[in-house]
Amino acid sequence: MKKFSQEHEWIEVNGEEGVVGISSYAIEQLGDITFLELPEIDSEVSAEDSVAFVESVKAASDIYTPVSGRVIEVNEALLGTPELLNQDANENWIYKMIISDESELETLMDEKIYNEYTESL
Repeated sequence: MKKFSQEHEWIEVNGEEGVVGISSYAIEQLGDITFLELPEIDSEVSAEDSVAFVESVKAASDIYTPVSGRVIEVNEALLGTPELLNQDANENWIYKMIISDESELETLMDEKIYNEYTESL
């Protein structure tokens, strides 16, 4: 099950590992992605830290980590083809992490609440 942040990142949790991406709502707002800077592997991150950067034809934006932990893998396919995020934001993840504080997941929204949240924006 995916959880969503107010900054439009999602995390899918599998045990202590989290897979992180940005929502389709964020992609719709950004438009065609032209550049993506990925986080560094083994970097320790705290919830809501800026960990990556995305540029599009419309805007540039930071990508924030929804929870604290350590980055263990990045989606290198996005380096050469960041536009993959436009094709399917919910399947094309940005990085994987080991979650250090699972209680932070409770501050995130489930998909239904997130959809209601984005409709109100």
